[in-house]
Amino acid sequence: MHRVEGIPGEAGPVGLTLALGRLRALGATGLRVALPAPGHPLGLSGPPEFNARALEAEEAVVCQGAALGLVPEVYEAGPDGDVHVEVMWHCLPVREAPPADVPSLGEAERELAEALREATEVLTRLDVAGSGPVADAAVDAYRARAERGREVLAPGYPPRAVRVLELAQRVGLLVSVAYGSGHGGAVSASEMGARAVALRPVERTARRAQVAAYNAFVEERERG
Repeated sequence: MHRVEGIPGEAGPVGLTLALGRLRALGATGLRVALPAPGHPLGLSGPPEFNARALEAEEAVVCQGAALGLVPEVYEAGPDGDVHVEVMWHCLPVREAPPADVPSLGEAERELAEALREATEVLTRLDVAGSGPVADAAVDAYRARAERGREVLAPGYPPRAVRVLELAQRVGLLVSVAYGSGHGGAVSASEMGARAVALRPVERTARRAQVAAYNAFVEERERG
């Protein structure tokens, strides 16, 4: 269940469908994804209050055409196997400015190709074999998602956005396998630190590319 609180003109939380209608009436013409991380306010434009909430959640949505943004807060309750999940979206003012550090699709595709080579080199250099049950499960899950009709984005997105997102997810998978415990020979604290330092730029590139891909529909519509 999704609800939205803080919509201008509404006294309390409302359902997602009503909230989107209200945002449209307030001038919103599209939604942009932000995937910030500490030290990297990816997709954000301020003010500090909104950025702080988005950084805590590690994700947010920013309205195009209206100075508002949404940050999710997820609640879970119940025993294993019967967990009830509810998402409360907090609507807050945002600064009308270009989002931080979001590349074009072309830039993202070029950066990802280089990042994929770097990730492979790093895993080899740090002796991360990428084998074992956890890594195998991650790879199998990725392949299953890729084979399910390849609908990684909604209809109407440019084909390049689909390619970029698929490649970004592949790079992200390599990074997650490398960070996972029990893989390869990097077991000491110094070796684990070296792995993190080497992979951080690769992970950053993958997140930038994901944002570029998700936001491509709005960007393309704006251009014409």
